[in-house]
Amino acid sequence: MYRYNLVQRLLHWTIAVCVLGMLAIGLTMMLVATEKGVFDGLVKTFGQDMTNTIYMLHKSFGVVILALMIPRILAKLMSRKPDYRVPLTGFERAASGAVHGLMYVMLILMPVIGWLATAAGGYPVEFFGGTLPGLIGKDPALSETLYTLHFYFGLGLMGLVGLHIAAAFFHTLIKRDGLISRMGFF
Repeated sequence: MYRYNLVQRLLHWTIAVCVLGMLAIGLTMMLVATEKGVFDGLVKTFGQDMTNTIYMLHKSFGVVILALMIPRILAKLMSRKPDYRVPLTGFERAASGAVHGLMYVMLILMPVIGWLATAAGGYPVEFFGGTLPGLIGKDPALSETLYTLHFYFGLGLMGLVGLHIAAAFFHTLIKRDGLISRMGFF
């Protein structure tokens, strides 16, 4: 067996698309931020209605990622890891384990921290037009700290995703060891 099962592959690619979209939104937020903050920069760049939509989508897809990570972790724990066609070197195994482990941690922590930061800021935790419970009360100082953590974790996740994609290209284009087929559909 050289491939992950269908459920694992579907979860991987669904989460990957969501994460890439979220990183694009986060990067946009960072690039348009003004001295008054991200919200002000988004309003100046895109207008009030689009800003509200951007925030709603960011919060909603954060919840989606968190929800998808639960079956992703369960599937990982319950399924056998497929064999490699060409064994990885010790460094490759260690790097892969570290990057994957840190991505899993980030993909749980980031949505949770974002959820708590939003609630502590006194803002609604939106989910595609509805509102989820805030989980904690309003605390502006805590909110600021949590948003700062969320921002730095976002940068860290961006780096990890970059390493993950670079490794996929390395194994596909340079080593040509078939590694990408473990998570691919073809």
